[in-house]
Amino acid sequence: MSIDENTLGVVRGRRAARGLPISSTGARSLRQARAAGATLGTGYLGVGAAVVAALQAVYGLAFFLSHLSSYPDVAPVLISWLLYVATFIGTAVLVTVRGERLTTGVFAVIGVVLAVVVALDFVAIWPLHDVGAYATSSVAVGFGLLPIVTLRPVREVVIATALLFVALVVMVALSTPVTSDSGPQQITVVALAVLPSAIATFAVHRFRRMVQVELDRVLVQSNVSQPRFAVGMLASDELARLDLAAEKLLDGVANGDVPLPLSPKVASQAASLATELRLHLIEGRRETWLHHAVTESEYLGRSVTLVDPSSLAGLLAPAQRDGLLQGVWLLLGDSKSRAPGTTIQLALGPVTAASQSFAGRSVCVPVVISTTGIRRNRVTPATWNALERAGEYVVSSHESSVKISVSCIVDNPAEA
Repeated sequence: MSIDENTLGVVRGRRAARGLPISSTGARSLRQARAAGATLGTGYLGVGAAVVAALQAVYGLAFFLSHLSSYPDVAPVLISWLLYVATFIGTAVLVTVRGERLTTGVFAVIGVVLAVVVALDFVAIWPLHDVGAYATSSVAVGFGLLPIVTLRPVREVVIATALLFVALVVMVALSTPVTSDSGPQQITVVALAVLPSAIATFAVHRFRRMVQVELDRVLVQSNVSQPRFAVGMLASDELARLDLAAEKLLDGVANGDVPLPLSPKVASQAASLATELRLHLIEGRRETWLHHAVTESEYLGRSVTLVDPSSLAGLLAPAQRDGLLQGVWLLLGDSKSRAPGTTIQLALGPVTAASQSFAGRSVCVPVVISTTGIRRNRVTPATWNALERAGEYVVSSHESSVKISVSCIVDNPAEA
């Protein structure tokens, strides 16, 4: 076994690209959320989008049939509609059978077929010199991208929508005389083909981001009820695995399946298990709930630095912990709205003799929250309400930085 790996095969000190442990709870949650087939509830959005696309296809097909006599050559547009309907139904059946996922190869095939649909529609309406009045299946392609928004990465749908937009604009410019009378109709048709998928892409992206952040917050919030010194969720998982490995080894010795004395290989595995267990026990006496809340969060881990050499965060009552953690979340705000380089430093302590009460039954734990990239006027009232649950606070600001000093009154651990 490599010295850089533990007995579970986890590489020590390996970091993710964003500076987070690859095996952290938050990173694991987001990897699962982004994995193929993981929809975070977007499957319901996909069904609704498919219904909208189907309704538009029915309307477009009815419009085409009602103006059938206007086309000089019906064959190209008829073939384009047959290809579009077959692709739409085939994709729906494939997604239903294989689950809410669409592979890259299948999406590439769908893209090529949709491009052929647009090209055939353009060939059919070219002699008419009026894209806005006669484009049907090419407009339906824009709506056909709606369900794919929930199945493929955002950038791919954006590229497909942009290509459709360029194709329509070029077709209008080359084939249609744009006047004050025909111009609004051309703009309307182009917007009708492009805007639905563009808006859906933005909405689904924001929805996924919201669910991922809330999921991360729920996982982090569970640390509030932990004892003063505890292992995190990741460490608990590893401890369970180590415990199972130790039980199997001891059971093998008891049943005689593992002969005594132990072979060098088995003895090395047993020593590694013991070392890992001791390391976890030592970590459990050094790391507080706040340490795990920050390090196990994909959201907080990028922007929050914790300075707590005396492990004073463990002295806070559950209500104070909840208020402090919620205040930090609200200070960070949304990652899209805050300024680049926004950071928060949480410094706890030191506890001085002057901070003890007269009877010595309580002490004041000073918590200093130093921020960069956060202006005082951008801090919401909900943030101050949350910090009030932690203790009395004093606020000072300078340019784009806010400094908050919170006095948390806690029970004196010496009296416990």
